[in-house]
Amino acid sequence: MSALPGLVPEEPTVAYDPDTGTVTVHGEGLPAVVLRRTGGRADDHTPVGTRDAARLALTLDGGAAGLTLPKGRLSRRSYRVDVRCDGGAYRLIPDSLATSRLLRDGRRLGSLTCDGDGRVTADWREGAKVLPLDVSLGYALAAGFGTGAQPMWVTAIDIGTDLLSP
Repeated sequence: MSALPGLVPEEPTVAYDPDTGTVTVHGEGLPAVVLRRTGGRADDHTPVGTRDAARLALTLDGGAAGLTLPKGRLSRRSYRVDVRCDGGAYRLIPDSLATSRLLRDGRRLGSLTCDGDGRVTADWREGAKVLPLDVSLGYALAAGFGTGAQPMWVTAIDIGTDLLSP
């Protein structure tokens, strides 16, 4: 994690349990964020086990937050995760094969990377005013949904190849 002088004294602790579909993020000076799957069978493609917002609960220091997720189809944009909380709008959206960018109210805060194993790294944008909530929420979303996605043209080639294969 790149340094955030004066805002975040230590790297967040991320507890990830794929069996229960739970991600918990906490740390000194950070609000606790919990993302958990609330029911149903887990899918194999999403670390938390689903992209169905009706089967997920997101809490920030015990208070509920609104979560919106498209299904995740061909485009990178379809893998975005939107959260409304504390009067702000957050978005985690893939921007390369491995990373996703975190935005607050449309402003880029930084890039996060997670391979779906619960270990998150962050590269905060120089000059961005990154708040403790931004850190906790970014880590929770990255751990719960993974980061990065293939460009649409690669996905289309993969689908075409699959259709042509015997």
